[in-house]
Amino acid sequence: MAKRPPENWRAWMAEMAREVAAGISEPECAGAAEAYPESLLRATDSALETFETEMRTLAEPSDDEVFGVVEGVVLALNVVACDDGHGGVGYCTEEREQLCEYIDLTLGEHGVDVAALAGRRGIDRAEITDAWRDW
Repeated sequence: MAKRPPENWRAWMAEMAREVAAGISEPECAGAAEAYPESLLRATDSALETFETEMRTLAEPSDDEVFGVVEGVVLALNVVACDDGHGGVGYCTEEREQLCEYIDLTLGEHGVDVAALAGRRGIDRAEITDAWRDW
C-alpha cells in the first residue's frame, strides 16, 4: 500500500528533531515542525483516507468513476491547502509532487492503468489532477 505523504512529513520532522538533538543540524532547524502543523497533517490524512475508501468501493470502475474520485480528493486537498487554520502553511512543490504520486500509486493499487486512463482523456498521467488542483 502506498505510503501517505503525511507519514513522510512526520518522519522528516522526527529526523530533524533527532539531528538537532544530536548536534548534527543547527538549532534553527528545530522549528521544522512548523512546516507541517498537526492540523495540516490530520486534514491531509483524512482527505486521503476518504480517497482510499472510495477507491475500494469501486468494482471495475469506469473512467468517469475514477476521475470522479480523483476530483473528490483533489477538491478536498484544495480545501486543506487553503485553510487558514494551519497557520498559513499549505503544500509546497515537494508536497504537491508527493500528493500527486500518492494518488497515482493508489489508483494503480486498485487496478487502474493510470497511463491508459490518462491517454483516453488525451492527457499525460502526471496531469490527472490538473483540472481541479489549486495547490
